[in-house]
Amino acid sequence: MMMWTSEQVLALAPDANSAKRGKSLANVSQWPLLGRSEQAVWGECKGSGKTPYRTQIDLAEPAFRCSCPSRKFPCKHGLGLFLLLTERADAFQEAPPPDWVTEWLEKRSHSAQRKQTKATKAAAPEAQAKRAQQRATKVAAGLVDLEQWLQDMVNQGLAPLPNQPYRFWDQAAARLVDAQAPGLAQRVRSLASIPHSGNDWPKRMLRSLGLLHLLVQGYQRIETLSPAMQAEVRSQIGWIQTQDELRRRAEQGDPSVNGEKDIWQVMGKVTFEEDNLTVQRTWLLGYQTQKPILILNFAHGSQPLDISLVPGTCFVGELILYPGTGIRRAFVVSREAAVPQLADNVVADQVEVAFSRYAQALSQNPWLGSYPMILGQVQPVQQDMCWWVQDTTGHVLPLSAQFQNPFELLAISGGHPLTVFGEWNGAELLPLSVLTETQFLAMEN
Repeated sequence: MMMWTSEQVLALAPDANSAKRGKSLANVSQWPLLGRSEQAVWGECKGSGKTPYRTQIDLAEPAFRCSCPSRKFPCKHGLGLFLLLTERADAFQEAPPPDWVTEWLEKRSHSAQRKQTKATKAAAPEAQAKRAQQRATKVAAGLVDLEQWLQDMVNQGLAPLPNQPYRFWDQAAARLVDAQAPGLAQRVRSLASIPHSGNDWPKRMLRSLGLLHLLVQGYQRIETLSPAMQAEVRSQIGWIQTQDELRRRAEQGDPSVNGEKDIWQVMGKVTFEEDNLTVQRTWLLGYQTQKPILILNFAHGSQPLDISLVPGTCFVGELILYPGTGIRRAFVVSREAAVPQLADNVVADQVEVAFSRYAQALSQNPWLGSYPMILGQVQPVQQDMCWWVQDTTGHVLPLSAQFQNPFELLAISGGHPLTVFGEWNGAELLPLSVLTETQFLAMEN
């Protein structure tokens, strides 16, 4: 079990109000029943009614369950119980889990087994081949349609685009969804905002159209590409590979599916809404390899996201990397132990070196989205109502308008250089964490 701190538990809170209420419940007097086993902790919390709320945590992930009516995840009772465990572990009696905890744990185990069985059946070679062929046919037809749409747009010129209604873009995207190319559909929808985003929009529109055209051409010539680039093109189009499938391929020795074992430092996390999905990007950094890795999670509607990777924590573990090029995406296969944050080993770059690395990553993957940057010896500066980070050579990078805490960043620096980790999107830097000589601080966005 990972050794959690109070700060890491509070980082799991869905909002500031939940964190505040969770703190107020981290009091032994609120919990007439407290227990723990190797796998779980549980408790009964006094509420406004006669029956106490039953709260339980599966420590392996962690996963939460509570009998309260709150729709927040984790709720204030889950946070309070978890905080109490970190602060007063002696208050929890070692005991076999009660029936209501055992039933929940068994249900979780059975659900995982059903998913595994379903995945095994779906992985039968005949079923896989049939589905792949059906999808390839749909994607190919969708790309022919997209190519004609792009050609018509270029022939007519870009001038009419600011007057196009949203349905102009949405209808084209919907056809790509029907063609099972959701990655392309998302790129087409993102075009709708470009004509209304500043005077230089034609330049950015042409770049985006060019990347779309490059994807179409790449897929139509996919057999001529390297295995890694083939995987990247399919991924950009939206060809999803399940974790179970990648595990099997790794076990079978597929050279395109690599495992990576290291001490992984959780450097930052950003969550946002996209097409009725909650998307969470979590960045890891290998202690030995200094390789940045992206962990990507999605949640539909009220589904909870994975909250087990908390910025500022470190763990020994193994990842499986998705096939592709440039900055790689992965998922966690196993965790062996938690270790203290090892910020002293983080290699930070000045702005010029960071840009050289970015250029190299773009050469490997021209469709690269968010790029992780670790900038050393930088200070926040304000000029003309805009915020920047500046290194000791005078080079600067603009901070994202999405970043809400520039004054907090300035206060942390105290006039001294910092190490800042963030995402670069090609135009702006979104700080996600700050490393000083004595501490690691996650930045809220």
